[in-house]
Amino acid sequence: MRSFGLIGKPLTHSFSKSYFSSKFEREGITDCRYDLLELESISAFPSLLQDRPDLLGLNVTIPYKQEVLPYLSDSHIPEGIGACNCIRISGGACIGYNTDWIGFERSLLPLLEPRYRAALVLGTGGASLAITYVLRKLGIPFTQVGRTLSASASITYAELSEDDLQTHQIIINTTPLGTYPDASSLPDLPYQAIGAGHLLYDLVYNPSITSFLHKGIQAGARIKNGEEMLQLQAEESWKIWNE
Repeated sequence: MRSFGLIGKPLTHSFSKSYFSSKFEREGITDCRYDLLELESISAFPSLLQDRPDLLGLNVTIPYKQEVLPYLSDSHIPEGIGACNCIRISGGACIGYNTDWIGFERSLLPLLEPRYRAALVLGTGGASLAITYVLRKLGIPFTQVGRTLSASASITYAELSEDDLQTHQIIINTTPLGTYPDASSLPDLPYQAIGAGHLLYDLVYNPSITSFLHKGIQAGARIKNGEEMLQLQAEESWKIWNE
């Protein structure tokens, strides 16, 4: 049996297991399994590998996308991302990849229009790294927003003005705010400044319409959740594991 899995914490509402289980059933793949492998700490990662020599590939989710980097034997992660969400295990070596950026780029490209001239990226965590990498790659100017000022965040939520939202037509939520079961939470923005000329993209996929996206719908904006991005990055992971 070829084994794959997901490491992170918590994994209660994981997308990956249901996605791969459905994929295996749909495509008649009978020699593979996909497990949820919740780790209390990234320091438990070597023990997991020792206990599960059958593992050939792993996905990585929060909070370990950056913490797992020192455990990689080799990396094919594009420069500037600095986060790993996919590991291929070969001969005991862990080779790191990032497929989040591929999923995000492929899901974003069909939505782009000339009127979307700049982006606001909400959040500075590991998930934001793939997003800002793609925006740079596509030549889309962006401003990153954090709870405090940092090397990544040039503005805080408290400082955001209506003008900031009007000059940034793409607004991307890379934070977990709004994720089930805390579905009522949302980033602190001057939502009254959002209109039909905006695109709101939320990396959260459960619920499918987050409170953040609901604000966009109310304003007549275009919206997109993170489900397609997740599906695309999962398929890219599968390709890597089967190289």
